[in-house]
This record gives sequence, structure tokens and C-alpha cells, in this order.
Amino acid sequence: MSGASLHIVFDVAAWLAAAVAVWWLARVRHLEFPTQSFALSYLAVLVFGAGLGAYLFGTLNLWLSGLPGIARSVEGAIAGGIVAIEFYKWKHGIALRTGARFALPLAIGIAVGRLGCYFAGLDDFTWGTPTTLPWGHDFGDGIARHPVQLYESAAMAIFALLYVVAVLRGSSYVVTNGFYLAVGYYGLQRFIWEFLKPYGAVTGPLTLFHLLSLITLSYAAVMLATAPAARLQHERAVA
Repeated sequence: MSGASLHIVFDVAAWLAAAVAVWWLARVRHLEFPTQSFALSYLAVLVFGAGLGAYLFGTLNLWLSGLPGIARSVEGAIAGGIVAIEFYKWKHGIALRTGARFALPLAIGIAVGRLGCYFAGLDDFTWGTPTTLPWGHDFGDGIARHPVQLYESAAMAIFALLYVVAVLRGSSYVVTNGFYLAVGYYGLQRFIWEFLKPYGAVTGPLTLFHLLSLITLSYAAVMLATAPAARLQHERAVA
């Protein structure tokens, strides 16, 4: 099976894993989430923003690295989805914070999806810089490189595990602010791994995704710092 085919297989597996995470959360006893909108317009804006961000930032990074073509980016999808939903909420006067339900599916989806990037090999352009470390991987050009896809997969799997433990222990803070914790954690670990990637720099040693990671991390930090102390209106997770 080709690398591109394996990538598709793991993309599907990532969506299925995220769906399983949603299913599991809906069956945890006494688990409540902040009120979440599932209106068609809300979901449409989310999908549109995530898709636009994925291709916009993925392709721009490709061009900045001196390569032609079109690419996708998971961080671009996260950023695009956030911008689209925050604009939607502002436009419709929605003050409640949404997205808490997406924390675990997001983390698990990235953890599984990055495996597809790893098996896709050189064509995926998500591999790392050359290394002499014993776990360096040859993606097909005879050069041992940092398997940064595995680094990111492991990091997000750790977050998912810690999130599950917090949920089972009844941490209302983690449940309520899970999405901001997830994107903040993602931005932090992504910023670190970017130093091990061969992407074109935008300013100094920083790449486009370094800057996007800082923006994502800053957004999460602000949302966590300004989280209201009062209890929000909740709904049953099974509703």
C-alpha cells in the first residue's frame, strides 16, 4: 500500500477514533458539559472555517518553504475553526463558551491522524530535520530524520490520557475548559516540534507554524485566564 493510501486509511481511522471518544463521553455517568450549540449553521461555520484554515495555512507554509502545490494543516484547521466560531458567536450575540465536548475527540484524532503522516513518508512533508539519534527514521531518501509526527502523536495521546483521568475523577474545571486546555497544549507542543522541521522561516528562526502556535497558545491562555467563576448553564452529556 502506498504512503498516500496509508495516509487516507489513518485519516479515516482518526475520524472514527474521534467519534468513539464522543460516544464514550456521552456514556460517562454524571458527566455534564457547558451548553453546546449543534445548530446546522454553527456546524456549517465550523466546518467551513476549519477547511479554509487547513488549506490556507498548509499551502502557505508549502510556498514559504519553496515548494509548489497545495497542502493541508491540522493547526491551520484548528485556527480556522476557532476564528470562524468566535466570529459566529459575536455575530449572533452568543456569550456562552462552546467547544468543551471537542477536547478529547480533537486530541485523539490528532494522535491517530499523525500516524498517517508518518507512514505517508517524504511526500507528506511533515518529517523532521536530519538527526543522529538512534530513533531517527529514514523516510526513503537515505537520511535519518526526526520522526516529529510520532512526537506529536505521542504528545497528544498523553493529553488524551490525562484528560480521561481528569474526567473520571470528576474535574469540573477540565471538563468545562477542556477545549482551551487542548488547543493550548497543542500550540505549546507544536511550537517545540517546529524547531525540528525543515520549513521556511518567516522571521528569524520562526516558521509560519511557530507564529500560529503562539497565537493559538495565547488565545487559549486568555480564554482560561478569563474563564467566568460562576457556573454556566449545563446540559446532560447524553442530551
